[in-house]
Formats: sequence, C-alpha cells, structure tokens
Amino acid sequence: MKKILHLPYLLLAVALFASGCSINRTPETDFSDVNFWNTESDLKQACNALYQQLAGYGTDNRADDSYGHSADATSEGSWQIPNTNDAWSKPYDMVYTANDILEKGTKAVVADDVRARYFAEARFFRAYAFFNLLKAYGDIPLIMHTIDPTVNPDDLNTPRSPRATVIDTIYADLDYAAQWLPLASAIAAADYGRVSKGAALAMKARVGLYEGTYAKFHKTGEDANTNLQVAVTAATAVMEQKYYALNTSYSNLFLHAGDGAANKENVFVKVYGSDAVANGAYTSPIVTHNNPRSMANGDFAPTRNLLSQYLCTDGLPWGQSPLTVPETSYNAFFENRDPRLGMTAYQKGEQAYKGPWDPSQTTQNLTLTSYALKKGFDLQDWTNSKSTIDKDLIRYAEVLLTYAEAKFELGENISDDDLNLSINKLRDRVGMPHLTNAFVATNNLDMRTEIRRERTIELAMEGFRYDDIIRWKIAEKVLPVDILGAKFIASEWGSNGSLNLSPDNIIIVEPASKRVFNVQKDYLYPVPLHEITFSNNNVTQNPGWVN
Repeated sequence: MKKILHLPYLLLAVALFASGCSINRTPETDFSDVNFWNTESDLKQACNALYQQLAGYGTDNRADDSYGHSADATSEGSWQIPNTNDAWSKPYDMVYTANDILEKGTKAVVADDVRARYFAEARFFRAYAFFNLLKAYGDIPLIMHTIDPTVNPDDLNTPRSPRATVIDTIYADLDYAAQWLPLASAIAAADYGRVSKGAALAMKARVGLYEGTYAKFHKTGEDANTNLQVAVTAATAVMEQKYYALNTSYSNLFLHAGDGAANKENVFVKVYGSDAVANGAYTSPIVTHNNPRSMANGDFAPTRNLLSQYLCTDGLPWGQSPLTVPETSYNAFFENRDPRLGMTAYQKGEQAYKGPWDPSQTTQNLTLTSYALKKGFDLQDWTNSKSTIDKDLIRYAEVLLTYAEAKFELGENISDDDLNLSINKLRDRVGMPHLTNAFVATNNLDMRTEIRRERTIELAMEGFRYDDIIRWKIAEKVLPVDILGAKFIASEWGSNGSLNLSPDNIIIVEPASKRVFNVQKDYLYPVPLHEITFSNNNVTQNPGWVN
C-alpha cells in the first residue's frame, strides 16, 4: 500500500503550516521548534512538506482541447486583474518552503552528502515553482531567501528579475539537484515518489524546450538555440540512464495499474494513497482526489478541436486519409483512427461512468461536447467518491517528445534516427506507423505540425495544451475559434433540443464570437494587485493590463 510518504507530510501540513498568499509572507515551513533541524530525519520531514504542496489533479479548460460547464474566463477574455491569484501565491509558498529548508537545514548534524541530497530536493522544488511562475507572468521576483521584514524591510520591495535571469536560476537549481539527487533505481520502495536525478534532468529538458521555443516564436531576443540545446542534452541524459521506459499499455498509465516504481514511465509523480482497502471501500484515507467524479460530472471533457487531431491508422490526418469514415454515426468518428483516440474518449454504447455512454446526454448537461473522457477513469474510485491513482507530473513519454521537438527546432529538421529514438517509440506502443521524412514529403505534410500533433495526442488532457499554444505563439489562432463537440446524428439522438449546430450538424459548444485572445496582453497573466501594492510598485504590471 502507498502510505510511507504521505502520513508524515500530511501531519506536517496540519501541524506546521500557515497559509500564505503573497511574497511578503513568512515561509511555509516556519518550524519554530528549537529541537527541529538537527537530524537527517528532520531534513526529510521538512522536505515532505514540498510534496504536499504539489498540485495534483485539477480542471484546465483554458485552451481548445477541453471544455467544462461554461466558458473559461481565460479563453473567453473576461478575466480581470485579481487582488490575489493562486497561480502566483501557491508557487511562492513552495519557494518559501524550499528557502526555509536551505537556510535552517544548515544546522543539521549530518554528513555533507546527506545534507546535499535534501537540499537538492528543496532546489528542485524551488526551480519547479519558479518555472510555473515564469510561464504565467514572465519576469518575476526571485526570492532566494526567507523574508523577514523585521530584519530587512527591503525584502518586501523585491522587483521582478529579467526572464533570462530567472531561467539561469532555474537551471542552476536543477543542475544542483541532478548532481546530488539519487538515481531512481537507488530510491527505496518506501520512498517511492521522492524526486530523483532523472526527474531533475527531465525537468531541465522541459524548461529548455519551453524557453527555447518561447524565445524563437515570440522573438524575445534571447538565444533560442542555447535553451533548445539544453533540452536536447538533458533529455539525452535521461534516455541514456537506461532506467526509464514506456509502459506497455497506454491506457494503464492513468489507472491504478500504472502506479508505482514498477512502471518505468513514471519520472515524477504526485503520489496518492490510503492505509487500507477493505471490501472495496477505502479506510483511513491519507491523500486522495476525486478526479473520476469530475470526469463523470463533465467538469472537463475533450472537444472535437482536440479529437480531430488523431491520425488515421495509415498515419495520415483524419479527413485527408482515404481511411476516413463518413460520420453517419457517432462511432464512425472513431473508426480507423489512432488507438489512443479510443483510449482517451468513450464510444457510444461503451461502458462509461454510470452505464453505456450515450452522447445525447449532452442535453442533460453532463458533457457539453457530447464526448466523454475515458483516459484515467476508474469505476470503483467513482463509486467510492475518492481515488488514489497517482498523478504523473513528468513521464518518460514527455522526455521523448521534448527530445524530438527540440532536435527539430534547433535546425528545423530531424533525422529518421532521432525520430526512431523518440516519437516512433510512442507510435510503436499503439501500433501506429512510423513518422519519417520520406512519409512527410510524399504526403505533403509538415514535420513541425506532425511533431506537435504527436505531443498533443500523446499528452492529451494532461494539462499541457495551454502552455504549448502559448510557447508556440499560436494562441491567437486556436483560441478565438468555435469550440466544437460531436456531430449530431438525428437517428441516434432524436431531438436536438437546444443544441447550437453548425450547417453540417456539428455541436458548437462555444462560438468564436464569444472567445477572445488579445495578443497585446493575454500571453502573460496579470500580476495580482496585492503584489504591486505591497511591493511599493516595485513589482510592475504586465503589458496591456491596466491597474
């Protein structure tokens, strides 16, 4: 049972945390006990708090791939400058916790390498938090120590550091983490879920790809290729460990069968667990989530905008391939398609949440797209109203995708050998034909489009899409368009009720006229007003957002 990691940090969270919401708050692990910070156990317990702060399952309907019960404020263009925002405060909570460990942990009477290992955990999480802040806000205040206004009042006025400085700081933290964290193979079973050298390298690859492509397509003036090479080098280092591997089953990755160290695709996970399961019911829950209920309630559902990207089984795009089946039925959309489509969304009549999936349930406001997310759904967990399926934060498939994309963007070409090292391994898993340069040329395809398509399909509904369209600078193209659902088939559905249908009977879930993306401001989040006020305006607002 998965219980070793959770109980300590849950108790710490209850006993030792005071919630903070801005950069002038005291650190999250403000351990006042003078008897703490002495032993390796103390360092480990303190670092456990960082794992508790990790965001796990949630709803992300900002992009064009997922839709909930109503328009999302981000893609609808109705979002305003907030007083506070979790996108700002929660990462800084993690930064404070990490800084507190790095400062107070110097007291521990332990060997240097032991201290370095837990400091490496702290620096990994600090880098993780800074990166989430950078993606949302760009330039950010780099808080590199705990803040005590009684000692240094100027700490409250820390200005935003340039984006390039933030990236260099993230790389430095991850380099330290990669140096001192153990290999995943050396982490004891009882400590499954703790970050490893591979996780630090994979995170560095993620950062390098993001910043390299952001610099390239936004023309920021930064050296895109330097960051892209960081991504290639770090991803290669993960691959060369020969420890990680793709799980044999794509669908099992997101179920209980994919949990644990036996699944070598797990690079970095938020671990959930329970003390015991008796007669199918959870007892003494420690850390659980309710993602299956959110799926069944239609809090997020795949859109046609996403599902149309799945290739036909000949490797050609749906609609272009001669294997495209006319949509005379709901399930025709799934025929002759990449098997991952049928592993991501339910077909009509397939056993789903409460019985056979019926797309006409859209009129009952369960999923407005009439597509139902299958990926990660567990009926027993839905019945229990709690789940312990782990949340993959980095999996090996992403590392392979990062390698392929960074390789291509460096010179705007990629060899078949590199495709075989990366994307084609993902295709082999589901029996899809290989992507090759000859295939792209023969069929008048575009390699960049196909690499991005593979990423979108493989990582579908895992929370990557919005970040991807931001860094690719295509948000202004893909967000202000009709968000589409399934095709209305009168013989299967009967009355169309109040559905808004296109001329070819496709459900228009949200029309383009109600979706806005302002390129002058929407590529970055607005800085919360609270942060500007309490920094004496040293933290400035992002361009286009008027206080």
